[in-house]
Amino acid sequence: MMPVGTGDHCLRGRNKAWLRVLRLASAVMLIALFGCDRDSEKAEGSQAAAHAPAAQRRGTAQAKHAVSEKAPDLPPAPPWRFPAAERVVAIGDLHGDVDAARSALRLAGAVDQRDRWIGDSLVVVITGDQLDRGKGERALMALLEALTSQARGAGGSLRVLTGNHEVMNVAGNFDYVDRAGFADFADVRRPELGELLGRLPRLVRGRAATFLPGGSGARLLATWPVVIKVGATLFVHGGLLSTHVQYGIERINAEVRAWMLGKLDKLPVALRSEEAPFWTRRYSLPNLSAQDCAELGRVLAAVDATRMVIGHTPQRQGINSACQDRVWRIDVGLSAYYGPQPVEVLELKGAAVKVLR
Repeated sequence: MMPVGTGDHCLRGRNKAWLRVLRLASAVMLIALFGCDRDSEKAEGSQAAAHAPAAQRRGTAQAKHAVSEKAPDLPPAPPWRFPAAERVVAIGDLHGDVDAARSALRLAGAVDQRDRWIGDSLVVVITGDQLDRGKGERALMALLEALTSQARGAGGSLRVLTGNHEVMNVAGNFDYVDRAGFADFADVRRPELGELLGRLPRLVRGRAATFLPGGSGARLLATWPVVIKVGATLFVHGGLLSTHVQYGIERINAEVRAWMLGKLDKLPVALRSEEAPFWTRRYSLPNLSAQDCAELGRVLAAVDATRMVIGHTPQRQGINSACQDRVWRIDVGLSAYYGPQPVEVLELKGAAVKVLR
């Protein structure tokens, strides 16, 4: 009989070894793809530091410098502005939990018990981070792809956005992947990446083949924009800043899409900054300052919107707003990774905003 606590200790040891394998795999892919180590890319653990004053100044300086970057010659992304709808429901981060997705979509009135679209003209927006942490990513991606088509056929729409975890996977950073998330894609092959994939642990290869630029998973993610506007509401995973508006929302969507499709070697500086639209937590933290709300106001005025809806940062108190209801934070940790959580979504009907629980 093992002493009390020995099993937990061994489990922690195995998890540490597993994390070392993942970080090694991430480093191999980042060096091969971008000629840099993983520390030059964003890792989610570094985001707490992104709000220290020095890091804020560095991120802001990067973003301001990036505004002057010459836009690459790429086909434009699909439209990012959509007309107002009678009813819009926004859903936060799902992180590979297909059951949580079903619960949220049913609460929204979008699907029935057999995963069929019943929302008619309803518009559903999912604000990014479908990948990582959970055990059902492949099933979740398939569900969202099927419902996107069904909703369009019924006169409604399901619009899925790109979050930082989608970007991380395309960049080859798999630090937050559940073990089941590797096994789920183990059957995927890409002969053209044989040399690179051969340098990775066997279990990691299928996921890398799926999500590295140009892979089948990356091509699906490329259909998910970074920013959209429905009626007077702006939707983005982390947040939109004035520098992003100056850079160009259509350009942001186009460059991320082209990179995921393998048509752009790497993301431009503006989209690798810790203040990129899928990384910033400027509007997610408690007690926003007057300066934060003023920045939000400038962004909304620039795009003729009245509110912004964001995910990215779990809100333990549930869906909430700040800056006089001009920003709504809807990531409530729906995934089972975070433990049992009440299912909450945000309903928008004209000027009326309501949290559905």
